[in-house]
Amino acid sequence: MTQLRYLALGDSYTIGEAVAESGRWPVQLAAGLSERGIAVAAPRIIATTGWTTDELALALDLAEPLGQWDFVSLLIGVNNQYRGRGATQYAGEFRELLERAIGYAHGRSDRVLVLSIPDWGATPFGATDKRGPATIGAELDVFNITASEICARHGVAFVDITPVSRERGSEPAMVAEDGLHPSAAMYAQWTALALPVAMELLRDPSA
Repeated sequence: MTQLRYLALGDSYTIGEAVAESGRWPVQLAAGLSERGIAVAAPRIIATTGWTTDELALALDLAEPLGQWDFVSLLIGVNNQYRGRGATQYAGEFRELLERAIGYAHGRSDRVLVLSIPDWGATPFGATDKRGPATIGAELDVFNITASEICARHGVAFVDITPVSRERGSEPAMVAEDGLHPSAAMYAQWTALALPVAMELLRDPSA
């Protein structure tokens, strides 16, 4: 059986900072799809801890030509917020990245999946930040609303993993040893939300 090619774009949340490769959510997602009869190869991941939207765009420029992929995921923006960049700048750069992602997916918006930015303010690390969890959360809400609206205009599926990141982000089992990044168990929570959406997008791989 031919495996679908999967490209995952993002930052620390996509590369899985502080977890084993098997614990990264794109790897978990590919495995979950394959277990359910949709054969997906291990993803190519273009992501680095700390990247903002413009830094991911530059990395894509340097990685070209990337060619065409059957499925593309995108999760980016937390470092824009962390560095104090505004949602207006994020909107323009996120839109450009989303359009590139669609281009990598043979121009098919129905083969692109976007995850919302998790709320790092709910983590033990976030609790110590001088801005405070409430401010961090409010700023991330604006970023996520912005991203979801852009996805809607482009016909791209948007999976909201932010609520579970808030509900369980302070649990020791759900964060890595650094107290900030998700553990493999938290990534499994994200995968559980993304999996049915991805299955719907890929239900007819030959189409």
